[in-house]
Amino acid sequence: MKIEQIYTGCIAQAAYYLESNGEAAIFDPLREVQPYIEKAAKDNAKIKYIFETHFHADFVSGHLDLAKKTGAEIVYGPTAAPEFNAIIAEDNQEFKVGNYTIRAIYTPGHTLESTCYLLLDENNNMHGIITGDTLFIGDVGRPDLAQALTSELTQEVLASHLFDSLRNKIMVLPDELIVYPSHGAGSACGKNMSKETTDTLGNQKKTNYALRADMTKEEFTAELLDGLGAPPAYFPQNVLMNIKGYDSLDNIIKKGATPLTANELEATANSTGAIVLDVRHENDFVKEHIPNSIFIGLHGGFAPWVGALIRDVNQPILLVTPEGKEEETITRLARVGFDNTLGYLKGGIEAWKAAGFETESIRSISPDEFAEGLAQNPITVVDSRKPGEFSNGHVAEAVNIPLDFVNERFAEVPAEADFYLHCAGGYRSVIMASILKARGYHNMINVEKGFSGIKNTTVQTVVSQASSCSNS
Repeated sequence: MKIEQIYTGCIAQAAYYLESNGEAAIFDPLREVQPYIEKAAKDNAKIKYIFETHFHADFVSGHLDLAKKTGAEIVYGPTAAPEFNAIIAEDNQEFKVGNYTIRAIYTPGHTLESTCYLLLDENNNMHGIITGDTLFIGDVGRPDLAQALTSELTQEVLASHLFDSLRNKIMVLPDELIVYPSHGAGSACGKNMSKETTDTLGNQKKTNYALRADMTKEEFTAELLDGLGAPPAYFPQNVLMNIKGYDSLDNIIKKGATPLTANELEATANSTGAIVLDVRHENDFVKEHIPNSIFIGLHGGFAPWVGALIRDVNQPILLVTPEGKEEETITRLARVGFDNTLGYLKGGIEAWKAAGFETESIRSISPDEFAEGLAQNPITVVDSRKPGEFSNGHVAEAVNIPLDFVNERFAEVPAEADFYLHCAGGYRSVIMASILKARGYHNMINVEKGFSGIKNTTVQTVVSQASSCSNS
């Protein structure tokens, strides 16, 4: 069977391309759809169907743009009610793509409309199953996302549905079936996902905690909900965009890729309340940046951090990017629904300085300098990693304020006295420093290379009792 996983690491998302006898199908496409169109053209195939496993929360699907550009029909599972034309499949309804058959299997639990797609080859043999967020490698989908939109769909109600779906619809299938999930490690749609992005169903039955044969529904629900942190604030907004529709990515890029002089950027920021988002490397941001700008570097977990920290997808954004990265930045923002980019600083930070505007910097030191300074003056150390990372090893007496919760925990940050700030490798601490600076804090000292550098110095580190919170 010709099926290809198209994995996008920065949002830990997998789309799938299936082709047979001149016809193709795309499963859970990303916002930028041209690569799928080109792939089908290379195979001399027409994209016939766009299969959606559910209304996604962590990214905006490309289903509408792809349907408009190719004429393909969008398919959802039972109970889905999109505000655009789509086929709402019945449970076990079959679709033909060339010589292949795709069977919709209704599996509510992650969301009420969640549906998996069983893949049958030209001989009608079961090959694999595209599981969406119902079943991951090592985990299953979180059941707490629908409540933000429908109060009666509590996490306990959906967990009960998910237990039944897994046991009555998935686990009864052959062990040799290949599991094709929508996400891997790093996604906020689960808490224990493997770095592997495919596996056999039989191996998952042996290794996935949620598929234990002797597990009761009560035990399943308790384990599934244990340590499940709050979902990112942008998730419900992405769900609504996927249900209601959105502007074409082509229009988003056209609007966002507007070059602005330094004076124009400042005037636009003042008149619109736009955030100046700097996506260069953290080392460049530390050296010099526009006052009050926020750093979230393209080379890290860019889109999820934008969603977690900026939160409102309608927030106007102005960009400072490496040269030639403007369109990529706008596209990656749009993947998670941030469509309101107003332009970028033409000529970058050098143009800003040439126009006579001031820049700011962040005090930043090496791990060895940190060790020496801490020994002489043991001031507060703020660790911006996740609780699970912190538990596995941290500087003695350090305060854990995870970057995810900086907006809720400003009161815990030292307001006057200097303090050290670090993460695991140097990326997240600069994000946090930029947010703090924009809020008027200028007393942090960033530690380069983070804990990975600190643990190789003379600084005392300790391990605490493991937290139930996820590391992902």
